[in-house]
Amino acid sequence: MLVDQASAGLLRGARFPGRYIQGAGALAELGREARGFGTKAVVLLDRGIHDLLLPAVTAALDGQVEAEILRHGGECSEAQIAVLVERATAAGATLLIGAGGGKALDTAKAAARDLGLPVIVVPTIAASDAPCSALAVIYTEDGAVAYDTFLPSNPDLVLVDTALIARAPARFLAAGIGDALATYYEAESCRQSGAFNCMGMPGVSLAYEVARFCRETIFAHGAAALEDCDADRAGPALERVVEANILLSGIGFESGGVAAAHAIHHGLCELEDVHHHLHGEKVAIGVLAGLLLHGAEEEFERVRAFCRSVRLPTRLAEIGIAEASEEKLAIVARRACRAGEIIHNEPMPIREEAVIAALRALI
Repeated sequence: MLVDQASAGLLRGARFPGRYIQGAGALAELGREARGFGTKAVVLLDRGIHDLLLPAVTAALDGQVEAEILRHGGECSEAQIAVLVERATAAGATLLIGAGGGKALDTAKAAARDLGLPVIVVPTIAASDAPCSALAVIYTEDGAVAYDTFLPSNPDLVLVDTALIARAPARFLAAGIGDALATYYEAESCRQSGAFNCMGMPGVSLAYEVARFCRETIFAHGAAALEDCDADRAGPALERVVEANILLSGIGFESGGVAAAHAIHHGLCELEDVHHHLHGEKVAIGVLAGLLLHGAEEEFERVRAFCRSVRLPTRLAEIGIAEASEEKLAIVARRACRAGEIIHNEPMPIREEAVIAALRALI
């Protein structure tokens, strides 16, 4: 059933990060920006790039804010969040800063919620739309997803140094394109069905326009952005795609809504086969399956060709499912279609059998 939200009399909404700054060398502005939020910071650096980031972060903060710098433990777990809360409390912190990949950023965001402090996030890869969001994914200590937690507000500042992102492996940028690819298709499904966004209400018109612009941007600049990244170059195409992956997709998914692509991603994650593949790589498979569920054959062919052009998987074997048995497909479909799952935000009923058929077409 299609819903005209403008005439339905419902409250509609959108959410955004407090501030967003992007560009090559942006990290040098961290201290000056941080000073506007607090005078004493605890900084959590991703353990994988701690040694790379430490000199630049220290230099950026010097003379601007008093800072204690910590190495992240690796997981965004309840235990790691508690450690950061304890250290920040002991230090009398008035601001938290997280820098690195998604788990370090989510740990800082969750700890800031618990402490009631502002938080700045500094993503060093553009592999997903998580940095701008009021969401943290909580893991167990052994790396399994435990639950998602919704935060009361988005980060106060997202500071994106594209020179850093250009130095990361291009596979991360490609995965971010896969995550961003879902933004339009899922938001459009929610717009048609009237499904609620992450605020528990339909999105405002801007949310769906941001989602559409996100898709247009990655289609136009995705392949060239990967070439920029291969050359460790923060060129114009990379700048556009980083903005799409982090900001446009972040606003689009939170404010527009999510649907089949991410539900199928959740189902794929039930299989051990896919655990060494990135979130956005699995989401790209979810997008393709979702288009098959809609019977959108022409758009499916267009998107599949695009995925190939930006190094994203188009077959189950390319995310580790070399033997896609009926039993495995059923496991994915059961998880994707369980009661209350976001796949039911689609504008038509979705059953497990349909998901299995869509996945079978991707073998």
